[in-house]
Amino acid sequence: MIQMLFQNPTVFFLLATALIVSISVHEFSHAFAANRLGDPTAKNMGRLTLNPRAHLDPTGTLFLLFVGFGWGRPVPFNPLNLKNPKRGAALISLAGPASNLVLATLLSLIFRLFNVGALLGTFLYMTILFNLMLGFFNLIPLGPLDGNKIVFGFLPNRLAVQWVEFQKYGTYILLFLILFDFTGKIVGPLVDIAMKILGLNLSL
Repeated sequence: MIQMLFQNPTVFFLLATALIVSISVHEFSHAFAANRLGDPTAKNMGRLTLNPRAHLDPTGTLFLLFVGFGWGRPVPFNPLNLKNPKRGAALISLAGPASNLVLATLLSLIFRLFNVGALLGTFLYMTILFNLMLGFFNLIPLGPLDGNKIVFGFLPNRLAVQWVEFQKYGTYILLFLILFDFTGKIVGPLVDIAMKILGLNLSL
């Protein structure tokens, strides 16, 4: 991604901004859900905000620029503050990817219904695309991703214990999938279907 800074600075700026917006919305939504469910931990740490500075992880941002894959700062929460810690943790985890999918849907309506200029249209398109990618990627039920906690939270207790045992290997499986681009093969078709449902093409 960083090479685009020298090839086309305008596109690089739009791309970087779209990524920052997507990550910020994702992490803010975790904090918002946790606060609504009774845990003010994230709010007290200044994470209940859309300000990117509260959510961007320095290492994750560098990886994003130079490798094309990165991450934001995880939003902390205290399950002891939740009425139902297991189910509440699942809802907090679900809030992140759900917010990305909702934002992509809302922006697609603006993109399709209003006569936006080329620059704004490009930004909206990139933001829609990245929100879909981020949302679907985080629903993969492995390792530190939200999907792992979502599945755990909605499983019966007996199966949840087995799920925790399986997740000892979850991070390694996820790294394997990323390194050999199997995550792209999982997320790509979902993004393609979502773009078609939203009435958008995968190329401007």
